Amino acid sequence: MLKPAQGARRALPSVDRLLTSDAVGALVARYGRPLVTDVVRDLLETHRRALAGPAAASAVAFDERGFVDACSALLHERTRPSLRPVFNLTGTVLHTNLGRALMPAAAAEAVVQAMTRPVNLEYDLGGGARGERDSHVERWVQRLTGADAAVVVNNNAAAVYLALNTLALKKEVLVSRGELIEIGGAFRIPDIMARAGVKLVEVGTTNRTHLRDYAQAMTPRTAAIMKVHTSNYAIQGFTAAVAEAELAQLAKTNGLAFIVDLGSGMLVDLEDYGLPHEPTPRETLAQGADVVTFSGDKLLGGPQAGLMVGGKDVIARIRKNPMKRALRVDKMTLAALDTVLSLYADPQRLKRELPTIRWLTRPPEEIAAQARRVLPSVAAALAGAAATEIVACRSQIGSGSLPVDLLASSGIAIAGGKRKRGSFADCVAAAFRALPVPVIGRVQEGAFVMDLRCLEHEDEFVAQLAHLRLEGPES
Repeated sequence: MLKPAQGARRALPSVDRLLTSDAVGALVARYGRPLVTDVVRDLLETHRRALAGPAAASAVAFDERGFVDACSALLHERTRPSLRPVFNLTGTVLHTNLGRALMPAAAAEAVVQAMTRPVNLEYDLGGGARGERDSHVERWVQRLTGADAAVVVNNNAAAVYLALNTLALKKEVLVSRGELIEIGGAFRIPDIMARAGVKLVEVGTTNRTHLRDYAQAMTPRTAAIMKVHTSNYAIQGFTAAVAEAELAQLAKTNGLAFIVDLGSGMLVDLEDYGLPHEPTPRETLAQGADVVTFSGDKLLGGPQAGLMVGGKDVIARIRKNPMKRALRVDKMTLAALDTVLSLYADPQRLKRELPTIRWLTRPPEEIAAQARRVLPSVAAALAGAAATEIVACRSQIGSGSLPVDLLASSGIAIAGGKRKRGSFADCVAAAFRALPVPVIGRVQEGAFVMDLRCLEHEDEFVAQLAHLRLEGPES
């Protein structure tokens, strides 16, 4: 006589029988036969192992409806995109880990057109011959920076690399010790310089560098002076730095290239929007820089890109570097960047349509009013499991932009409860990350805090709170 577990194993349907059933057939129509077959086999194998294990004596008959539901859930999980929308309530507007700048609707539409239709990426419609892909954005960059020419690559680190590799390969480049920054992901200026094939020569000290330091460090092998805008930290107190105009003159007198890495890069004066000043490429070129590099996806508010601007001759040399092809951007990036740059022609439209500027200039009273609207829904979703309150927040721009400048904001803090394992705030954070559209906040002083500066789609945020599930308290 067969034991119950043995009988249950033998009663398991075959893969082929399940695949021909109506319920599984519907999954095949949706997900495709190969993937559904793999999932059916995996779940059947799980059932067989369970029936052979210690709990086999309590085995129940095969539940085909439950099996199909499990298949459907697993298929949904395996096919769900890894890159998912989230609510950025961290208080960092340009959050590197959350994709930095968001595109305006017009840029998204331009990207769709570039993705779904043939485009004149490298085709001159006027002359009917091969064209240059950078030309699609160069006209706007020239207008907005005053540069004679521009090159676009895939990020600012690539722009710095390409400029150095073109203008100073196997030569020396002078950089102040106080500007040898490390950017996100442990990428350091000295490492990029080494990969570019140039020799770094440090001048001055961490907090004070003088013009004479550069002059004394020059040798016959010196090819360039590079100034790096320290956009991701600030040195305060007893400090000294050399003005760009003085460095430009020193470089010109000695036949050297003067390269300025602005990092975040902004095309308008932020003071016009009530924000702290950030140096612009136009200002830097006017001070005498030969090449200025900056990012497209930070303060500029566009897609990930690195822009280089300067004179026609120097940009032509950079464009001819064989590594330019390896570092170039694709048609989607150019489509988005072209649209974003066009917004800068109208300052009022820029503030209204560019998410980065809109969020950075959002009035504190507007954020506070939103916090008052949202708070009751958050409290109701927690069903008394935690205390909620509106708190004053200090948002930051982020992604290495204006590191010491904070913006007044409001948020919702959730605190209370005890856990044997892990903090209560961490458990709340995990519950909000598990929502259909994950909510990313921050844990601060024992509370989970959601800074509402960047909260758009408020109705969607509130509606999904019905799915919030907190683990029961452990005291």
